Amino acid sequence: MEDFKVVYATAQGEMAFDPELTAVGADGEEYWELTAADLIPLPAGATLFSLPGRLPLGLSAQGEMETIAEKGFTAVAAILPQGYTRLFLPAYERTPAAPRLPLFGYTAVAFKDEKLWVAACRTDDPEKWDPRFYNTPELSELVREKLARYPSNRILRQLARCAEEYHCFTAQNIFYGRWEGGIPVSPVCNARCLGCISKQVSECCPAPQSRISFRPTAGEVVEIALPHLTTEEAIISFGQGCEGEPLLAGAVIKEAITSLRQKTEAGTVNINTNAGLPEVLEDLAVAGLNTARISLFSADPEYYRFYHQPRGYGLDQVGEAINRLRRHAVFVSLNLLTMPGFTDRESQVEQLFAFLRKYPVGMIQIRNLNFDPDYLWAQMRRAQLAPAGELLGIAGFLSELRKEFPGLLVGNYSRSRGDVRTPAPSDLDRK
Repeated sequence: MEDFKVVYATAQGEMAFDPELTAVGADGEEYWELTAADLIPLPAGATLFSLPGRLPLGLSAQGEMETIAEKGFTAVAAILPQGYTRLFLPAYERTPAAPRLPLFGYTAVAFKDEKLWVAACRTDDPEKWDPRFYNTPELSELVREKLARYPSNRILRQLARCAEEYHCFTAQNIFYGRWEGGIPVSPVCNARCLGCISKQVSECCPAPQSRISFRPTAGEVVEIALPHLTTEEAIISFGQGCEGEPLLAGAVIKEAITSLRQKTEAGTVNINTNAGLPEVLEDLAVAGLNTARISLFSADPEYYRFYHQPRGYGLDQVGEAINRLRRHAVFVSLNLLTMPGFTDRESQVEQLFAFLRKYPVGMIQIRNLNFDPDYLWAQMRRAQLAPAGELLGIAGFLSELRKEFPGLLVGNYSRSRGDVRTPAPSDLDRK
């Protein structure tokens, strides 16, 4: 058995492989044969999913695409742990009755040499996000202790639910007292992203977590953040999955940062944001914000509007926000929501590179877009959108990104301010 083979799930939910069919992956709606250059052994912490209503698809010895149509058999995908970037989507034939998939980042899987492989590459050091450090036996006691210490803090009660019910790592870090801890502050948003993970009434699919329903005070923020910011590697982050857009609570965040920086200079204050309110972001920078991560599906204004559905702002405001932050030495990352078959299209790559030359940032955080790819392509067709150009493949895109911007940090998650520096414009000039 020389080639990587197709993996599928039986009607009994057991994993199996087809010894005749060669594994393929999907780059958008194109199928590419998977080779050793595309695959790594299934990493620890990955999760396997069967894909209901989707027939496994592979390449026959005659070079023809074939489906496995036995009753109850379904295609299989992997959900990757932190620090890994998806290269290909799972390949399958979708049946008319196939349900919409939940918000996860589906990755192609293959079989060879008695083990499973995934179409991915490691793009960051996942040490601090290794699952073995989370959901530990002492977590419940740590949650109870902190709740008892701050019984009236509503944010802490929300984080307790996020930590124990949703198993959110940034929420758990608040109770472990380490690394990056999330502090949600905004119950509302000024965008309606297609893949929003905290919408109360979701149009695309059930949201995996609920959004906070209250407006915290600066005192509640400081009560949590101050004891967390005790080391240089400690980070507090505004803009979590269980909230809307944190800049809509800008006054609270500014008051909290001002109070924190009067008491301590330790640690990093970070915000995850859509950057639709540049003036507010600049106010936070003046108050003491250290790093900012800005979410971006596309640097093409039309596709940006398609996915983010912004209210009262656009891509120009995002660029303005980057410029304002850099003037105040805030380290800026783009949270690039990556989808094989879209992000790696020539036209999208060209638009992104032009955006980066105009608005230099310090880091690109590659984020596997958690979305049903079939639904995304269907929504694009419905909007009469068709991204142009050849496909580079995600590996090809990453190679071009590093070549074009050699001073750009490429990874998967936020850094403390001690690990980064705000680049000068010349650092990110085209090579």
